[in-house]
Amino acid sequence: MDIRNLDRVLAFTTKDGSEIRELLAHRNSCIRNQTLAEARLPAGGSTAPHHHRETEEIYYVLEGEGLMRVDKQTADVGPGDSIAIPPGASHQITNTGKGVLRFLCCCAPGYEHEDTVLETAEGKP
Repeated sequence: MDIRNLDRVLAFTTKDGSEIRELLAHRNSCIRNQTLAEARLPAGGSTAPHHHRETEEIYYVLEGEGLMRVDKQTADVGPGDSIAIPPGASHQITNTGKGVLRFLCCCAPGYEHEDTVLETAEGKP
């Protein structure tokens, strides 16, 4: 049985600049087709605009406030909000609150740096 506790998982920085703790993935468990991670952005922080060629993502906000952009749509997000990000969709999240923005990232197939394409502010690689 694979059980990972958030307090005992090492953090690393993804290609888009967010700090994540990968809870379950092929790198640390029997899971092979998806990943679950907790991400953190400091107040005023933002991920780099990016998309994933193959991976679809779900963000689930645990704590804090943010502005989410998926392609040309934006929305304020907060605790309890789930955001669907299809493969190929340009996206970015910005912490608009005073504290840390914490959210879960579910990726299928699992997160890999190689599948992340950084973009300009206009959404172009």
